[in-house]
Amino acid sequence: MKTLLQINTSLFAENGQSSKLTQEFVQSWLARHPDGRVVVRDLAKAPLPHLDAARFGAFLAKPEERTPAQQAVIAESDALIDEIRRADVIVLGLPLYNFGVPSQLKAWIDHVARAGVSFRYTANGPEGLLGGRKLYVFAARGGRYQGTPADTQTGYVRTFFNFIGIDDIEFVYAEGLNMGDESRRHALDAAAAQIERLAA
Repeated sequence: MKTLLQINTSLFAENGQSSKLTQEFVQSWLARHPDGRVVVRDLAKAPLPHLDAARFGAFLAKPEERTPAQQAVIAESDALIDEIRRADVIVLGLPLYNFGVPSQLKAWIDHVARAGVSFRYTANGPEGLLGGRKLYVFAARGGRYQGTPADTQTGYVRTFFNFIGIDDIEFVYAEGLNMGDESRRHALDAAAAQIERLAA
């Protein structure tokens, strides 16, 4: 049985356009994998705390020296990383907020990036420990930024997931969503066609 991890990062939870795109993919994927399992991580409904000195200190503390509060931080991080480990496919909804990734996604990243757990340092540099799975990224944007210097998301997201070992990544862009009805319809139709192709 294959497992899909769906990560929604829109402030509007399942009502965000990026979340709707991920859901379209999930439905197409389930039609082809009826025995598949879907795990949903909605970062608007269940936001993670942003990284601070105390939480970072929990990551650095030796396991035998962790306080109960630090153990709780580690347990939360372990649960997020375990969701990735158990997934064959990851689907990420990615809205563009002020030219960057949503802060709730950054909080998730900061809890997943842990030396010795999701990556390790070697003589040849860092090595990701969570490879062997496919990532689909559904980027919803009000304007058109793909391929321009204003697209800070694509490189950042690709770099992070490569860092933890995930290098099989496919991006689907729905751009120009706030540039009139025709632009919106064209973008969503194109994304839907790509979703159907990818889910196959």
